[in-house]
Amino acid sequence: MKRSILLLLAIVHTYGIMSIAQSSDTTYWKKDFRAGINFNQASFSDNWTGGGVNSVGLNAFLNYKANYARDIHTWDNEIDLTYGVLKNEGQSSRKSLDRVFLDTKYGRQLSSKWTFFTSLSLLTQFADGFAYDQERSNGETYDSLISSLFAPAFLTSSWGFEYTPADFFKVRLGPFSPRFTFVSNDGLADLGAYGVDPGDNLRAEWLGFQALADFNKDIAKNLNLKWKYIMFANYEELELEKIDHRLDLILSAKVNDFMDVGLGMILIYDFDQIDEIQFSQALTMGIVYKFKNYED
Repeated sequence: MKRSILLLLAIVHTYGIMSIAQSSDTTYWKKDFRAGINFNQASFSDNWTGGGVNSVGLNAFLNYKANYARDIHTWDNEIDLTYGVLKNEGQSSRKSLDRVFLDTKYGRQLSSKWTFFTSLSLLTQFADGFAYDQERSNGETYDSLISSLFAPAFLTSSWGFEYTPADFFKVRLGPFSPRFTFVSNDGLADLGAYGVDPGDNLRAEWLGFQALADFNKDIAKNLNLKWKYIMFANYEELELEKIDHRLDLILSAKVNDFMDVGLGMILIYDFDQIDEIQFSQALTMGIVYKFKNYED
């Protein structure tokens, strides 16, 4: 409960800073707000021979960007929240999506395409995550807790240069990017989950490099492609298999002013979690509300 309150305060605090700053001078701010609810459902008759499980799913998302630019100064802010639940017949409800991402970045323009920047970002989740149907030695099954709010959470401060060849694409290169990994759940911390030393709730990686690429473009009429790639490398453990990668991709098609169809995909490689590529995919259709104070 305490961690939930802290997360809520962090989100409200970030939004409050953005709102106060914008209220002082709205001329130089570009604001983009998107929120929606998606629903998916499948059902099969009792004599369906192809196999299948009745299911229902619901997920919600909120993305808010507020970007300031005046003379050679920029200040970009983003709140990106996603949460989804899936219920298969005969099983308890299980989350299908869970992401909390907060990012703020100050930039000082060096040329038309290059900017010096410093940024602070937080990546975590809302709810507990489980490895389901684990088997005990006596044959019984159980659900094993593997993650929760702030377990893990990644707080990264990055300093470097940003390259913007087009309005829809930018790349950050942060040669000095300290990262702090929090594992607030004592049980997971005792196991040394997510790279912390067993029994510790915090891992500090002071000497790190972070690269971030962000793409957001309408590739056809009513068809938008958005992806974000983040790479992190610890200079003290600079081995190819220990470099972290995350790719979030969303392809969305506009049905009308209030309805979108989307295909989402997430790829993760994190040696401290598992020495394999993790993959998730979701196809959604739902109601979307959008607001912009500028034209592309």
